[in-house]
Parts: sequence; C-alpha cells; structure tokens
Amino acid sequence: MSKVFSALAVSVDGYITGRDPGAGRGLGDGTTLFDWYFDGDTPSRVSGGFRLSGPSARVFDTLAARVGAVVAGRNTYEDSDRFAGGSPHPAAPLFVVSHRPAPEISATQTLITTGIEDAISAAREAAGGKDVALMGGGVVTSALHAGLVDEVVLHQVPVLLGGGRRFFQELPKHVRLRLLEAVPAPGVTHLHYEVAR
Repeated sequence: MSKVFSALAVSVDGYITGRDPGAGRGLGDGTTLFDWYFDGDTPSRVSGGFRLSGPSARVFDTLAARVGAVVAGRNTYEDSDRFAGGSPHPAAPLFVVSHRPAPEISATQTLITTGIEDAISAAREAAGGKDVALMGGGVVTSALHAGLVDEVVLHQVPVLLGGGRRFFQELPKHVRLRLLEAVPAPGVTHLHYEVAR
C-alpha cells in the first residue's frame, strides 16, 4: 500500500515560512530555508533548473521518485502562487484541501472541501500505487491527527527564523517518531522519521 509522507524544509525553531508569507511573497522573509537547495551542494544549472549533487541529491531524488500525488493546504497553495496551475511535482496530480470558498483552480488540480481523509483517499487513488506527499503545516497536522501519516522528513536548516508559519500545529496527543536516517549535508540536515504506531 502507498505511504503518506511529508518532506518540508524547516528552521531549527520549527518554522516552514518566515514572516509575511503569501501570494507573490512566497515564504516571506524565510527564503533561507531553501539556500541548501540552491547553494549547498548544488554545483550547476541543468535545463533551466537546478540539479543537486552529493548527499542532498540522493535524499531529494529518492523522495521525489516516490511521489504519485500531492495534497497541499490552502495557505501553501496560495503562498506558492497556486503552483502556476500545475503541481509541485510535474508528474503528480495536486489535491488542494480548503474549507474556505473555492479558489481559482486549474483543470489539472482538484479542490477537496470535505476534509483531509477524503483528500488523502483521492490522492491515493490517483497515485497509482506510489506515495502521497503532504505540503503545509495545517495539512500535516490534520493528517497526523487522523492517523494517516506514515513518515515525516525534516530538511532542517540551521537557522532560527523567530516567526512565520509553524510546521506543526497543536495536536491532541503526542506523536512518537522513529529516526530512520539522518543525512548531514551543506546547509541542511535531512532527518527521516517513521511515525510509530
């Protein structure tokens, strides 16, 4: 069965954005969360994009190859300029969870208004046996609360942002994690956890 996982860049103090994120502003003043991707062990630009090398490349490529569908929260969707009508993973359909009035959504994106369980169920069906990636602190927290997350990957960046959007919001109980792998790399430590059941 496919797995549900999240892999997000996060500051040491737990933020996935800086202050004042939003449409046209992306991560706000938290762009340092992706310095490792562009500056760490990234030596060259390939086909208009960046190609990682070294330990970050192995982690990133392994995770990207697993993704069959993506579930993103409304804030992540809006902050990312609606992913330009596509998906953060070009070959994976995007499901947007929102309880607010429907945003503009493209034909390649699906709006789910009935909750995280329905969004993950639809994403699993569309993933064709591959895994479902979660994007956004609210989505990850809701999925953890519902017992639907199998793995959490933190691309932990050595910075204290002091404000922004937190990765994890309040949970009704503790969620125990088992460390599967820790990969130090320039500007980041990749921490791969399994949710203990």
